[in-house]
Amino acid sequence: MGGCPIAGVIWQHLHYIIGLQRLGHDVYYVEDTSRFPYNPANFDISSDESYATQTLATLAKEHGFEGKWAYCARYREPLKITGMERSELLELYRTCDAALNICGSHDLNEDLSLIPHLLYIESDPGVEQMKIDQKNESTISFLLKHDHLFTFGEHVGTPTFKVPTHDIQWLPTRQPIVTDLWCKSPSALAPAENALYTSICNWSTSGKKDILWQGSNYLWSKSLEFLKFVEAPKKCGEIFELATDIKESNEKDLFSKNNWRLILPHDLSADWKNYHHYISSSKGEFTCAKDQYVRLHTGWFSDRSACYLAAGRPVITQETGFTSLYGNGEGLIGFSTIEEIIEATHRIHAHYKRHSQAALDIAREYFEAEKVLGSLLERAGI
Repeated sequence: MGGCPIAGVIWQHLHYIIGLQRLGHDVYYVEDTSRFPYNPANFDISSDESYATQTLATLAKEHGFEGKWAYCARYREPLKITGMERSELLELYRTCDAALNICGSHDLNEDLSLIPHLLYIESDPGVEQMKIDQKNESTISFLLKHDHLFTFGEHVGTPTFKVPTHDIQWLPTRQPIVTDLWCKSPSALAPAENALYTSICNWSTSGKKDILWQGSNYLWSKSLEFLKFVEAPKKCGEIFELATDIKESNEKDLFSKNNWRLILPHDLSADWKNYHHYISSSKGEFTCAKDQYVRLHTGWFSDRSACYLAAGRPVITQETGFTSLYGNGEGLIGFSTIEEIIEATHRIHAHYKRHSQAALDIAREYFEAEKVLGSLLERAGI
């Protein structure tokens, strides 16, 4: 079960589909939603699900799940289902081994309650744990309808994560990556001479999942973190490029003065092939993490950054505690200060080929889809 059809989400879900296929599973993809779909081609939300269904049909043909997908538009009266018949879908729900609620994007309805083994895959650690600590009944009820809870916050439930979990067990996982979709040969590791450090992000997400906990406001946003390190490219003697949509002219000017090139992310969001090309043609990634991930020391790592690694592109990213698990040597470097960013760019510049190969090696060792998903299913008893 997935989410909206923007390029980053498409790749996130494709890695699950293909990884499970390669483990020998018969995989179906279902979007069963009461929310109006987002159309990245028009940058709007409406009741028109044609973009989503056309995208699913194309992906299914390209990646071997034709006839094994459904889009359930529960915002329509009567319910409209594209891709499969409702009787087929209900039988699938009753007889499947398990369903993965990826990113927890699906509200649970009567049909979904037929699923015998439902797994919650949390990509955004922090908010749900704080809501549990605040005794938010709707959150607790929703989560406990799942048989197992997995999270990209690999420190959740450990002493380094300061939010109590109240005997609700969270199992660590990470984004599965099908690495050969990103790097098919050693020659693909060499970027063009004019390639830049890049990243892609939503700029104005604060307010969507911000949460007040123990007297402090935790932001679901990268924007303030980027502003803390806005001088980084100028001090590194580099140009960094950021695909984002900054509205405020004073913020745009600040980035421009500090050697940032800003481009609009729309084409990358609307086309998953453009998204792939953008990452693969970069020198590497420089990015920041959301305030919640950093201050709660979640151990979270970006699925997008994992794609950069799989493309053989070194990643310089803000520390969330992930370096206690992997990275922070060659190919993947965490930072907390601007001095660490400067040092990282110098190290990569001096030995780029070595860092590029190390990036791919990290992706294969820690994010390879068969490894990640095999471990997840084993721990879920499937």
